[in-house]
Amino acid sequence: MRSRLRVSRAAVTVLAIAILAAVTAVRSNGQAATANIPRLQGKPNLNGIWQAVNEANWDIQAHQARPGPAQYGALFSEPAGIGVVEGNEIPYKPEALKKKQENFANRFALDPEAKCYMAGVPRATYQPFPFQIFQGTDKVLIAYPFASASRIIHMKDVGESPADAWMGWSRARWEGDTLVVNVTNLIDQTWFDRAGNHHSDALRVTERYTMSGPDTIQYEATIEDPNVFTRPWKMSMPLYRRVEKNAQVLEFKCVPFAEELIYGHLRRGAANGR
Repeated sequence: MRSRLRVSRAAVTVLAIAILAAVTAVRSNGQAATANIPRLQGKPNLNGIWQAVNEANWDIQAHQARPGPAQYGALFSEPAGIGVVEGNEIPYKPEALKKKQENFANRFALDPEAKCYMAGVPRATYQPFPFQIFQGTDKVLIAYPFASASRIIHMKDVGESPADAWMGWSRARWEGDTLVVNVTNLIDQTWFDRAGNHHSDALRVTERYTMSGPDTIQYEATIEDPNVFTRPWKMSMPLYRRVEKNAQVLEFKCVPFAEELIYGHLRRGAANGR
């Protein structure tokens, strides 16, 4: 009996030491990562070129691989993805869900991205392109290559937006080491992805940028739109710094690529099928 008791006590001691070692390692790794975060005027330095590496631009929810337009075979087919929506549920109202389904059925013609419209927020963050953050004292500028989009994030009180816009009106503050951005005044003509997930002009997005290491940002976007959804919901993903030599954001002026889709029906003779 005493032998068994000694063995049990020894096992508990070993287990306790293992747990303590694991906790210490986690704390050490976390402190090391925090210590390596670059800083600018005491705050995390977000300057740099960043990119999401996921399939959210095709569909922010978990999805299987899907075909593209039949005439292109495997070209433009859609890769499978594990999704970025927390809980993998978007709480649509019934009529809004019906519109989403209609959007999906006609996505190759209706997706605003196909027409070279600015992607809006948060979609511009996870399009398959790098983007650049320029961090100043009272403003942060983010430049996106697709459709030459950009946005200014105001760190000081600038009042309400004078008008709605494709990229909205961004006002921010620091909460500790997290940049919290409130985005309002977004027009209703953007989608969240190529799957037809949509919103109204009542959309409000709360973004959170938290550096978890020198080359990684943990990005969150909380979505609120009482006209379309029954409750707020959130998506999250890591953003990775582009560290290759001479990394840069190149232009993607897509307007000429979209002219046939948008204006082809206006060509002389098009109405007569010529």
